[in-house]
Amino acid sequence: MSTENIPFQTIDWGKIPKTEHKGETGIAYWQTIEFQGLRIRIVEYSKGYLADHWCKKGHILHCLEGEVTNEQKNGEKSILTKGMSYVVSDDLSEHRSVTKNGVKLMIIDGVFLKLRL
Repeated sequence: MSTENIPFQTIDWGKIPKTEHKGETGIAYWQTIEFQGLRIRIVEYSKGYLADHWCKKGHILHCLEGEVTNEQKNGEKSILTKGMSYVVSDDLSEHRSVTKNGVKLMIIDGVFLKLRL
């Protein structure tokens, strides 16, 4: 789906297929909706998930269920639990997700998060 303007619509996430993405350990399951310059995902990380890369992309991330540790390459860590969020612009952090018991997230990213100098 791609359009410059996004008309009002509901999203039934139960009808959006899941794609599988292996981490260094564990698996991520993505349900993805894309518009021009905007991507919205429901992402579930399995128990013991560790991302297989450091991500530089900006995100708005909201924890729907469970707990996730966000590691930054500079050594900083933060923990999100149900109801918590983080936001970061592109290229301002190299980060990755780790979860012990699994987590369900909503992740939004797009051109609006590009770094402005």
